[in-house]
Amino acid sequence: MVNEFLNAAATETVPLFEHLDFEFLLEYDVFAPAGRGRTRVHKPPDLFCGFLHCYYENVYGTRPVTRELQHSLVWYYCGLDKPPSRDTIDRFLTGLEHVVDDVFDRLVEQAAVRGLLNSMYSIDSTHVKAIQHNDYASWNYDSTAEEHYYGFGCTLVSTGPKIPIAAEFTQAKQTDQETAMRVTCDALAVDTPIWMLGDSAYDILDWHDHLLAAGVVPIAPYNPRNTDDPLDIEYRVEDHIEEHSKDVQLKQSILDETYNRRTGIERTNDAVKDCGLGRGRARGRVHARTEAFLALCLRLVIAITNFERGDDPGRERLKL
Repeated sequence: MVNEFLNAAATETVPLFEHLDFEFLLEYDVFAPAGRGRTRVHKPPDLFCGFLHCYYENVYGTRPVTRELQHSLVWYYCGLDKPPSRDTIDRFLTGLEHVVDDVFDRLVEQAAVRGLLNSMYSIDSTHVKAIQHNDYASWNYDSTAEEHYYGFGCTLVSTGPKIPIAAEFTQAKQTDQETAMRVTCDALAVDTPIWMLGDSAYDILDWHDHLLAAGVVPIAPYNPRNTDDPLDIEYRVEDHIEEHSKDVQLKQSILDETYNRRTGIERTNDAVKDCGLGRGRARGRVHARTEAFLALCLRLVIAITNFERGDDPGRERLKL
């Protein structure tokens, strides 16, 4: 019975690796053998596939990942020549820390060339829970859930069928202006949308100015708490357009209708959490960040795989 389960689990994740190019991982020196003259025992693409399989099966942490990859069917279907040791897993994860942003960007590119992005971007932050033994995490308040949690935060930009295209790992869920601007710039580097949606936390003058200068319409609810002399508007962009352009007009109904589609970022957050965001067992901030980006990578891989198989890329699991 156990072998039947492992066979089903391993063969289910095989499609995750069929249509994607992970060979670019070989370009990074951080995965080179530890000593001079030594040969590489396991290739980075194969170990990356191993981690994707484990996260897909809700297996997190170096010890559980090592145990999972000891099963012959699993390591074989992930492309490994033999089961990796825990030291190998630790070294790979440490090396991945240095390049995980680039790996995520490469997968975003693979989603983009398949036409999975659309003209509407949404930005939001979500909580990332950590284990109690992670001394680098802290207690934060999640105003959406109205509860305190121990962990970090993650700011995401998503588009299309729950596709994350830019992200940053933060100390808390609440996003500061610097992070908001950096993640927004990363998203615009992928492609230029028509709309950029954010909640009232993104009622930031520089954020609006930057997007409008790039030809993007930002829609974020006006936050009257930011001034002693509040304006009679619903969205900050109304004031910007009235002040800087006499030829452009946006109806209130269009702004409302467009903003209501911001729920897509919330579905993306849920999908990424289903891929392991906030379920890691890392003890430090750097490892926790790496595990968060692994979850983001898995979400992209699932979307691309479903698309390649003719299924809905917005599905959060593979269709058997």
